[in-house]
Amino acid sequence: MLSAPEPLIRATGDAPVAQLSDVSKVYGSGEATVRALDHLDLTVAQGDYLAVMGASGSGKSTAMNILGCLDRPTSGCYRLNGVPVEHLEDDALADLRNQNLGFVFQQFHLLPHLSALENVALPMIYAGVAPAERRRRAAEALDRVGLADRHSNRPNQLSGGQQQRVAIARAIINRPALLLADEPTGALDSRTTRDVLALFDDLHRQGITLVLVTHEDDVAERAQRVIHFRDGRALER
Repeated sequence: MLSAPEPLIRATGDAPVAQLSDVSKVYGSGEATVRALDHLDLTVAQGDYLAVMGASGSGKSTAMNILGCLDRPTSGCYRLNGVPVEHLEDDALADLRNQNLGFVFQQFHLLPHLSALENVALPMIYAGVAPAERRRRAAEALDRVGLADRHSNRPNQLSGGQQQRVAIARAIINRPALLLADEPTGALDSRTTRDVLALFDDLHRQGITLVLVTHEDDVAERAQRVIHFRDGRALER
């Protein structure tokens, strides 16, 4: 059973958490031009649980990179928590990303020489949180994802599912406005996949806004909304 969440960063006023408006992303030029996104409109409201699907080259990864402030649109506007981000300087963009976004990937990206608690605490170092507060919040986050007895374990002392739980705790440690999960169950067996998806369900019920990329229909069915990408555009089913 997960404990009640701490207050999350909220969208400004009535603004959506994330909004892509007429966004295009173009690579190359001339005959080598590739239009990865084609005048995309996409809104993620507070409390959404959105699954994103699509074939390789459909534009879904490009859209996730822009949502995650890892790439910038060629044209159009992206607002995160009401802030237009496409023209921010790199340092301001990094700060906005750290304060508003959490990331979960297929590979766990845990540092092998650090304990679970130390891995979870890493984003708070960049956010300038004091050491004692980092330890307290990291412990609470691990407890929240069901790892109360694994604080001192290093990644090689954890199962794949436990490592993904550590990665999820790290992703939510700064109380993000938006949690982005890119194929988070792709490296897990079916039983562990169910456990991780149940954790996402619990986090969503507690108020976290979630966008999840998946190739699996049964994973997408857990979401409230499903978006299919094709040729740089998105259709909702």
